[in-house]
Amino acid sequence: MIKTQHKHSPNQNLEALSAIKKKLLGKSLSYQEIFSLMDEVAHEKLGPILTTYFVAAGFKEGFSNQELYYLTRAMADTGAKLHFRGIVADKHSTGGIAGTRTTMILVPIIAAAGFKIPKNSSRAITTPAGTADTMEVLAPVTFMPAQIQKIVEKAGGCIVWGGHLGLAPADDIIIQVEAPLSFESFDKIIVSIMAKKIASGSTHLVLDIPVGPTLKVKHFKDAEIIAEKFKFLAKQFNIKVTVDINQVLEPAGHAVGPVLEAHDVLKVLEQRPDRPFILEAKALRLAGKLLDLCLADTKKKGKSENGEDMAKQILSSGKALSKMKEIIKAQGGNPNVTIEHIKLGNFKYEVPSQKKGIVTAFNNQDLTVIAKILGCPADRQAGIYFERRLDERVDKNDILCILYSSDKWRLSEAKETLKNVPIYKIE
Repeated sequence: MIKTQHKHSPNQNLEALSAIKKKLLGKSLSYQEIFSLMDEVAHEKLGPILTTYFVAAGFKEGFSNQELYYLTRAMADTGAKLHFRGIVADKHSTGGIAGTRTTMILVPIIAAAGFKIPKNSSRAITTPAGTADTMEVLAPVTFMPAQIQKIVEKAGGCIVWGGHLGLAPADDIIIQVEAPLSFESFDKIIVSIMAKKIASGSTHLVLDIPVGPTLKVKHFKDAEIIAEKFKFLAKQFNIKVTVDINQVLEPAGHAVGPVLEAHDVLKVLEQRPDRPFILEAKALRLAGKLLDLCLADTKKKGKSENGEDMAKQILSSGKALSKMKEIIKAQGGNPNVTIEHIKLGNFKYEVPSQKKGIVTAFNNQDLTVIAKILGCPADRQAGIYFERRLDERVDKNDILCILYSSDKWRLSEAKETLKNVPIYKIE
C-alpha cells in the first residue's frame, strides 16, 4: 500500500485558477497546470464553485489526447494506489442504462477462473442504482485500501464502493459536482474510468460501451471515438483493453432498484428458470472477452480455450455462485443469502396499459425519473419490475410494470408523474 504525498504550495492555487481560465478560453493545458488543478481538487482546496467551472469548461471544449493523458495521470498520482502481483482483471461500463447489473455476475466468474479482480464500483450517478448500491444489499461495500487487499487475497475478487478509497480522489469530488446536474462529458467518463483503473493496479480490462437513444452514448460514431481514446490511454499506462460496443434499447435485467437488481443477479448465479436471460448473455459475453484477454497472457497459452465457453461452464456448474458467496463472506455479508431473504418495498402499484398495441420503445431517462421519485437508490427496496418488454403485444389494462416503494406518498407521486413521463411507448 503506497500513499503518494504531495506538498501543497500557495502558488498552486493561483496556477489552478489560471488553468481554469485557460480552459474556459478553449486553450490546452500542460501537465503541471493539470496536476495543480487535480491536487487542489483532491485536497478540497479549490471549492465547489471553481470545481464546477473546471467541469463545465471541460464539458464545453473537451480535451486533447495529451490532456486526457495528463488528467488521468494526475488523478491517479494525487491519491492512494492498490498493488497486486500478476494479472489484475477489471471491467467497466460507460453505463447510463438502468437494470443491467453485469458486474456482479462477471466478477465471481473471473475470480473463479483464477484471476484477481478487485472491482471498485460507483454509486448511482445518472441511474436508479449503481453496482455499489446493489452489492450493498448483499454485503458491506465501504473499506479502506488495506482491507481491500486482504479481501482480494482471500477471495480472489471484491465488489466495493470506490468513492471513499482515496483512489483518484479528485474524481470523486468532480462526481459530486456532476451528480445534481446528471451530466457527464465523454472525456470526463474516460479519464474517470482510467484513473480508477490505474489506481487499482488493473492490467487487463474489458470495457462495455452501451449505445442507445436514451443512454449516455447515443450514437455508434461517438462510441468509436470513446473506444479509440480509451485504447490510446490504456496503451500509455500499459493496460491491455478489449472493447465491447453494443446497442441497448432496454434494460437487460427484469427490474431496476438496488433490491430488485440484487434479485436479478442472484437468479442468474443460482441459475433459476425465471432468471433474466438477456442479462446472463451480456455478462457471459463480457466475461468471455475479459478471459480471452487474460488467458492470452498466462502460461496456459498452449490451450486454445475459449473465454466465453469457460465463463458459461463456471456459471452453469455453480462455481460462480460459490465464488460470490466467498466474496460476500469476505466483505462481511451473509454468504447464504437468497432472494427470499431480501424484501421489497411495502407499497406497490401495478401500472396498466392505457391501450391495446405493441411495446415499440422504452425510455431509459423517464424510467430513471420515476425510479428516483420512488426513492432509488437511498430506499433500497424501491424500484420498478418490468412485466412487459420491447416488441411484446399488450391488451388494454395489461400490467406493464410494478412500482415499489417504502413510502406510500412517494408511490402516489410516481403514479401521478407516470401520466406525463411514460416509460413505455405503445403503438
